Amino acid sequence: MYVVIKDLSFKYKNAKEYQIKNFGLEIEKGEIVALLGPSGSGKSTILRLISGLEVPNGGEILVNNNILYNKDKFIEPEKRGIGMVFQDYALFPHMTVEKNVLFGVGNVDKNEKQRILDEVLELVDMKEYKKRYPHELSGGQQQRIAIARALAPKPSLLLLDEPFSNLDADLRKKIRNEIKDILKKTHSTSIFVTHDIEDAKDVADRIINL
Repeated sequence: MYVVIKDLSFKYKNAKEYQIKNFGLEIEKGEIVALLGPSGSGKSTILRLISGLEVPNGGEILVNNNILYNKDKFIEPEKRGIGMVFQDYALFPHMTVEKNVLFGVGNVDKNEKQRILDEVLELVDMKEYKKRYPHELSGGQQQRIAIARALAPKPSLLLLDEPFSNLDADLRKKIRNEIKDILKKTHSTSIFVTHDIEDAKDVADRIINL
């Protein structure tokens, strides 16, 4: 299995109850898995634990046979090679599309950066927008740029936290289909969080109910 999560547990400081208790999940390479459940069920917390933004109280997290967390080891978020797309897209408002997309790309030469930029912008059909700023884009376009930025560093795993919640119903359906196509084209192993059953059905290969 490409992603293995065993007995993952977590509780917030001063909380009496565990938010996550003995959670387990196995994902094959290239699979898209949806975590479906109501607010407060722990979906986003699981993403934060996988990405390293929160530290578990116990369990194990492995991606591509690399231990990201166990009782003896904790890999810092920036060293995990995991891409994240947030609910509010988290684009830098003072940066152009081009600079937003290349923000997470490491120390590569100018030609390689240009190749990566062209590749991911073509993938999300946004090549002609590279000199624009986020406020000059629609919600759906910002969503696509957020996906492009997450994919540019070639992450080992892509996490999407309620990626469609800021879109209206018509655009939501269109973007769902586009994102599934992009994830399948890039063979991206992905976990996405949603409270909407239609989101989960349209995008995921498998749905985990929380």
